Amino acid sequence: MISESFCEKDTYDLAASLAQKAKKGDVFALVGDLGVGKTAFTKGFAKGLGINEPITSPTFTFVQVYETGRLPLYHFDVYRIGDISEMDEIGYEDYFFGEGVSVMEWADLVEPILPDETIKVRISKDLSKGTDYRRIEIDGNI
Repeated sequence: MISESFCEKDTYDLAASLAQKAKKGDVFALVGDLGVGKTAFTKGFAKGLGINEPITSPTFTFVQVYETGRLPLYHFDVYRIGDISEMDEIGYEDYFFGEGVSVMEWADLVEPILPDETIKVRISKDLSKGTDYRRIEIDGNI
């Protein structure tokens, strides 16, 4: 599936609608350059799960857990990961195969550990269509 976003709200709304279809054990792997809207996507996803608390990127802790929605949200940001073995240290499998939904920013950095059923979300810019334009490609069963 390919969607076009012309502003941050479009990205947010798309993610919110995807979250309404999400189920326990889903892993969403977000990939894209710095500043394309991965965190905006995650904020919309959280809202779609019914989570109303502020969503912040867990850059230094790798994972932030939000449990107030329809399903728990496990928000990963692995931008600063030094070695993929650090994912073992945080117990990533407990999250991936837990009771909630995982959304991982910079997922391409840990691709070898992603489950086969991972839903891949690639966000990219096309400046010829404007500075706020984003192309969002979603690959996987949702």
